Amino acid sequence: MAKGKQTPRQKMINLMYLVFIAMMALNIDVEIIRSYYDSTRALNDTRFLTEQKNEDIFEKTLEAKAQQVPDTYAGPWEQYKVLKTKLDVLVNAAEEVKVKLKKDSEFIDKDPKTGKDMNVSENFSALNNNEATIAYFFKDGDENKPSANALELKKKMDDVRSYIVSTFGNNPQLSKLVERANKSLTTDYLEGKSPNGKTWFQNKFYNQPLIAAMSNLEIIQNDARNVQSDALALMLQEKVDASIKFNQYEAIVSAPSDIQSGKKAEAIIMLGSYSNSNKISISGVSRQENGKGYLPLNTGGLGERKIGGVITLTDASGKAQQFPFTHTYNVIAGPQQVKLEQGLLLSADKMNVMYRGLENPVTGSILGADNARLSLSAPGAVVKSTGKGKWDVIPSTGNVVKLTLSGTDPTGKTVSQVFEYRIKGIPRPQGQIRGKAVNFMPVGSIPNQVVTAALPDFDFPVSFTVNSFILKLPGRAGTMIQGSSLSAAEGVLRNLRPGDVVQIYDIQATATGLGSQRLKEISPVIINVQ
Repeated sequence: MAKGKQTPRQKMINLMYLVFIAMMALNIDVEIIRSYYDSTRALNDTRFLTEQKNEDIFEKTLEAKAQQVPDTYAGPWEQYKVLKTKLDVLVNAAEEVKVKLKKDSEFIDKDPKTGKDMNVSENFSALNNNEATIAYFFKDGDENKPSANALELKKKMDDVRSYIVSTFGNNPQLSKLVERANKSLTTDYLEGKSPNGKTWFQNKFYNQPLIAAMSNLEIIQNDARNVQSDALALMLQEKVDASIKFNQYEAIVSAPSDIQSGKKAEAIIMLGSYSNSNKISISGVSRQENGKGYLPLNTGGLGERKIGGVITLTDASGKAQQFPFTHTYNVIAGPQQVKLEQGLLLSADKMNVMYRGLENPVTGSILGADNARLSLSAPGAVVKSTGKGKWDVIPSTGNVVKLTLSGTDPTGKTVSQVFEYRIKGIPRPQGQIRGKAVNFMPVGSIPNQVVTAALPDFDFPVSFTVNSFILKLPGRAGTMIQGSSLSAAEGVLRNLRPGDVVQIYDIQATATGLGSQRLKEISPVIINVQ
């Protein structure tokens, strides 16, 4: 710049230079922010694809293997489900942090009018703002004091890593998973060596603009999903030894679960990725051919059967490794046995009744099938299993309950049928003396009587305790009597004459065996004086 006295024109030129230099610096910053923003969005897209791959391919494959070969894959499937839950918690927590930081920085993803993505230049000040990031991750803005929010994020990362190390640390097949978790899901530098002497949180979030914080949080989410992918891939992987192309082994048993009585059936037992090596031997089978073990299954009687044995492999070093296997199957009746079943069936259509609020016992069966594998459902009612093919059904509202009985017939076909029952309320209890609602007795016997309540001919065990009632004598107002005995009214009962009628009504009682049912009004008792 020129020194000394400057003309107005020279001052204007100097000012324009300053503005030009500032604009160049601003453009450089905008380009850096745009590059950061594009990279963050690319990371987000990559994570989405990883999540789809995990759920749609690997996760479903592992779940199917757990169902098909539970002895081998049920354990890893259960471990994976716990791991996924913890990873979901971490990913969702990081997402919530990003949402809050964007809100606090007044960052706008979409144009509220058009719904289109906003340009980086229109969000420059928000993406370049570091105040929200510092306030969220550091107490009172002090870079040496991580906030409770930062420690909570660290806790979730540590929780995932600790589970992986404790669960899979002793499994050589999953060593790479443990190694990756220790490397990526941590807020501590490896071997405690920081590149600049600062902590992980300081390098990732202190004085970092919003776009950098979002990028670092997205990296945490991507690392979590990649760890999930590693876990699935390694749990499904079938590795091989140098001499016979195996180095990890799992026993596989292939056999039907339901077998008809008297029908020939056979189980096939093999080791993981099939190999016909003569270094594999199988115990618990009747013969071994081409690396496979064959065992005729016992189908002589109905019921559950179990088989088991050990697969022994001698590796290249001559060391023998053993892998036990087990399998359970059910023997059910075949079509011929079902055909020979004897007996006739008859049902009274109008008697298909269930009582509201009570445990109505029902029994279901399929001829020739295992009743233990039946299931019963009833929308609008509670169903409790009480044994093989037995349930208690507790209807609530409505006038009809539909029970669906499902199972597998002797041919292996899944069958189901709906049975409809009417729902009735508990009948009106009856007031009684000596087991009758109407009695004839002399005056002297009346004070010795006790008022009771009952549900005559009701098939459920119910008992009542009478708490009070109203006694009505001829020419007198009704008198409230506490308890169930008429002895409390002995004085007024002496004035009765033959031909008088004593009424006992408004009987109040508590019931046992009706659950929370509200009692209907108990019918009155009549005593005819002789």
